[in-house]
Amino acid sequence: MSTSTRVLELLGLLQNRRHWPGDELARRLGVSQRTLRRDVDGLQELGYPVTTTRGTGGGYQLSPGAALPPLVLSEDEAAAVVMGLKEIAAGAYPTSGDAALSAMAKIVQVLPARIRRRIDSLRAVVVQSQDTGRRAAITDVASLTTVALACRDTETLELQYRTRSGEVGGRTIHPHRVVSVDNRLYLIAWDLDRADWRTFRVDRITDPSRTGKRFVPRRLPADDPVEYVRAQIRSLPARFPVHATVQAPAEQVRAEIAHYGTVEPINETSCRVYIPAASLDWAAFCIAALEAPVVIHGPPEAVEYMRGWGRRLIAGTQGQ
Repeated sequence: MSTSTRVLELLGLLQNRRHWPGDELARRLGVSQRTLRRDVDGLQELGYPVTTTRGTGGGYQLSPGAALPPLVLSEDEAAAVVMGLKEIAAGAYPTSGDAALSAMAKIVQVLPARIRRRIDSLRAVVVQSQDTGRRAAITDVASLTTVALACRDTETLELQYRTRSGEVGGRTIHPHRVVSVDNRLYLIAWDLDRADWRTFRVDRITDPSRTGKRFVPRRLPADDPVEYVRAQIRSLPARFPVHATVQAPAEQVRAEIAHYGTVEPINETSCRVYIPAASLDWAAFCIAALEAPVVIHGPPEAVEYMRGWGRRLIAGTQGQ
């Protein structure tokens, strides 16, 4: 391996992990400790802020402020790249959200403070999607990056979390995985205070702080993280437990409703539908999109809400 190739690989390794013990880093590169120190010295001379620590537990890490290898991005270019990755992680495009989140975390951690502040100032800007679907809300790039890096580095995280009822409290967790489910980002983590798995909505997390304490990852509570989060959501008490009878085969209705509710067949041509909804407009949309005769049984708020929909739609078509 040539010196230039080895140095680029060294930069990549330093970006992929917060801290590398010297002997492990040298072993990954296939060089001696002396050669590793010489390569690190070369990077420091080029302006890369590689921090060296001596003694037991010593090693190397890349501090914020480094240029992106092998590219050097301007302030405008760096902001554009991060905001573009933010859109992908939010589910705006048919690309891996996990890959975008990982790339965004790597880039943000090495950007100079000036550019990070500029990106943070753009968080309130909303860009309308080209499609009609909703996307995951990513309002705080810095917080999301902190959470993603803590997952990557298996590092204990302290944060403030706002519950469904609006209460805010501190949590200390072992973060494992960020996943996108139904147009929202969720963090799967082991809650140290409760000694159990918990699922956190990322948009309700504030002031996340990495403690520097590493942990041994636990096996996730399910093989499929997305299905696990969906199951957790379904287990929550619904604000509006909408139930209805639909004059259509259960399989047809199940394909339309997907994972937003449950469908039980009555006979070959009708079925019962249950949608645990936090929002009546979303439940109304799901049922109206079925294009089949339907009877809404409850709750009373849902019946009245959908009556209102019907009146407005009828009024909007009169005289046409």
